Amino acid sequence: MAVVVRSDDGSAGDADYGAIGTSYARYRRPDPRIAARISQALGAARTVLNVGAGAGSYEPADRQVTPVEPSAAMRAQRPAGLAAAVDAAAEDLPFPDGAFDAAMTTFSVHQWGDLRAGLREVRRVTRGPVVILTCDPALLRRFWLTEYAPEVIDTEARRYPAVEALSDGLGGPVAVNVVPVPLDCTDGFNEAYYGRPEALLDPAARLSCSAWSFVGAAVHDRFTRDLSRDLADGTWDGRHGHLRTQPAFDGSLILAISDEPKVSW
Repeated sequence: MAVVVRSDDGSAGDADYGAIGTSYARYRRPDPRIAARISQALGAARTVLNVGAGAGSYEPADRQVTPVEPSAAMRAQRPAGLAAAVDAAAEDLPFPDGAFDAAMTTFSVHQWGDLRAGLREVRRVTRGPVVILTCDPALLRRFWLTEYAPEVIDTEARRYPAVEALSDGLGGPVAVNVVPVPLDCTDGFNEAYYGRPEALLDPAARLSCSAWSFVGAAVHDRFTRDLSRDLADGTWDGRHGHLRTQPAFDGSLILAISDEPKVSW
């Protein structure tokens, strides 16, 4: 059993959601097109474990979902219609072997203190597919944000696990598909604003992307100053204006799917 270090809020990873998570329910609303891809990957599963469930984004309404979320601030933002989240961390799941038809986790694996232990636990309690919505660190620099806040992209590249680490923790290969990000994406992760750069000038929007909490005020100030200037004088649109009407962006967002257990626990 892995030793899990948790903050006062209960957050089990490197980000303190007691400090940064208060706006997630407002800015990180599930996008239905991304949700449809997750639902398809879950197949015919009726019972689904959602690890790092947060405020409940992407939990399918037509299945029996058991959410797990260590942060009290995130659990408090769950809508009344969703199941109450179990207070636990990925590395120490309080369920018997093979308890669920499938498991899912969205924008969560990069927060886990011990990725391999967490993935082994998820695989242990899951009979069928494990579906992971995350970002591929090798693809992050496709996004224009690297020109304005390379420190944020560098932070994400350090935190998001490589696909090889996911397959290693799950005990076998994973199928990986790039997920197109829609132009009007309602889930406010950084790349959701690929064609709406003005939105990232909102400090609360940035705070709802945990990587921004790892860079100092100087980075936020420089980003705001430089992007505001380039929007005002047309520089940003000269470089990237085509993105304002591009229906979708193939960036770093991926679905990694492990269809069945490859090892015996």
